Amino acid sequence: MGKRLLELEKKIDQKKKYTLLEAAKVLKESANAKFDETVELHVRLGVDPKQSDQSVRGTVVLPAGTGKTKKVAVIAKGEKIKEAQSAGCDYSGENDLIEKIQKGWFDFDVLVATPDAMKDVSKLGKILGPKGLMPNPKSGTVTFDLARTIQELKAGRIEFKIDDQGIIHTAIGKISFTAEKISENARSLIQSVIKSKPASSKGIYLRSIYLSSTMGPSLAVDTSQKFSVEI
Repeated sequence: MGKRLLELEKKIDQKKKYTLLEAAKVLKESANAKFDETVELHVRLGVDPKQSDQSVRGTVVLPAGTGKTKKVAVIAKGEKIKEAQSAGCDYSGENDLIEKIQKGWFDFDVLVATPDAMKDVSKLGKILGPKGLMPNPKSGTVTFDLARTIQELKAGRIEFKIDDQGIIHTAIGKISFTAEKISENARSLIQSVIKSKPASSKGIYLRSIYLSSTMGPSLAVDTSQKFSVEI
């Protein structure tokens, strides 16, 4: 372990379960990287990811944003293209945008498509799928409600889903945020995860929660606290 990490270890009580606000404050006090580190939340759930009825996936608008403005591209038809442009999307089109992507253009963070355009967008599956950019109804990126979707994505809407180990790994902001904003974002995500609990999930749902930053420590969060109230 390097000198920097050894110094960080001295600031952490490894046996303590922190509140979100306490963990956010410790992360900020420990931050000494030369760039604005990303803050991440890691939530291990009491579900079996191999069972389709225990999948956990959803979206949430982080109240303090993500610290990054997403570039949103929209594939639609007719008047919906104008709606997307009025709503503030970065790129929009129909077959012209599909052809551009097929040629290797990926200057966007999120791709949104209207349901009537998905037949044509499906041609991009092999290209967009591996990059995690394929529009999907479950993530709210296949919709006719373009104005609301674009505004939410720009405001800080993120997607979360469990991995093969039943863990959600999600970036929730930057270390330059105030501790209050970091904890607020974390709380909003946890609330959404709780609301997404599958009916078939039995026993303890929130197994463990850790808050960490790119170059900082990983702090255990007390899962018994009330996430529906200010913390």
